[in-house]
Amino acid sequence: MLRSKPVQQWSRALHIYVSMSLLLVVLFFALTGITLNRPHWFVGEPQRADSVLTLPPALLAPQTLKSPMGEQALLDELRYQGGLKGQASPLQIYTEVEDGELVEGEVTLDFKGPGYDASVYIDLLSDQAELSVTDYGTVAWLNDLHKGRNTGAAWHWFIDLSALLMVLFVLTGVVLLVPKRRTLRTAMGWTLVGSAATASLYLLSL
Repeated sequence: MLRSKPVQQWSRALHIYVSMSLLLVVLFFALTGITLNRPHWFVGEPQRADSVLTLPPALLAPQTLKSPMGEQALLDELRYQGGLKGQASPLQIYTEVEDGELVEGEVTLDFKGPGYDASVYIDLLSDQAELSVTDYGTVAWLNDLHKGRNTGAAWHWFIDLSALLMVLFVLTGVVLLVPKRRTLRTAMGWTLVGSAATASLYLLSL
């Protein structure tokens, strides 16, 4: 069946167009594979910046912080004033009340993204937020994209789709080799050599 003309035609078309659609994707994952394997060659010192913001008191009322809309409003204000980005962690809220009066209160949270991290500490008595932002650089950003670290759902789906297309590319390549007996035997031989070399290197690294 694999040698039939329709199967060969479809395999050739898929092999060509999938390979072209994956051209930059494969280059990206190949190059970031090197930067991940040798971080000491490429990743520099992280850049850290600290700042203090004054937040609107209305956003820090206890009943506001405990509501989803109030939490989102606070996150939007932090992004607007502090230029924060990435995915925010849930709010960690601590309060101490005596005789109906707030005597101590704080809110802590993090913003995380590829190659990026920000810690936020909010004093509920002074309405001030202390921000500590760390930028790990472009190479760290690319490495985190390779791993899908601190990325959104869309990027995770992109990685899944890319992986499936790579599998399709390999399988259609094998199908195209099936009618070519001599080439297929040579290719299978190199497959065994590559697999044996990979297994041997892995065992030697243990």
